[in-house]
Amino acid sequence: MSFALKRIYDQPLAADGLRILVDRIWPRGMTKEEARVELWLKEIAPSTELRKWFAHDPAKWTTFRERYFVELSNAPDAVAQLRTLAEHQLVTLLHAAKDDKHNNAVALLEYICRHAG
Repeated sequence: MSFALKRIYDQPLAADGLRILVDRIWPRGMTKEEARVELWLKEIAPSTELRKWFAHDPAKWTTFRERYFVELSNAPDAVAQLRTLAEHQLVTLLHAAKDDKHNNAVALLEYICRHAG
């Protein structure tokens, strides 16, 4: 499996491979043409309640990850779809968060790596 993470507002590159948006809400001010998203997996994003509770507060990161992992364990088809897509190509998980260390794409990649197979 081959994954990368990238902020959707960064310049799209051919080297990104398959570009998948993993946010529930479309990024502000971003057109579909600018984003060059090949797949939008809303169902793998944190629930609206969890997203609003977290509000990108680094102090809530550990609890956010734990709660998000529970949500992901209840979405095995979406997780399996990502794994399958990444078997033979680079998959870049796109997010809109300003914080590159504390966002759902980081947590999602950690979950996928921990629960490989």
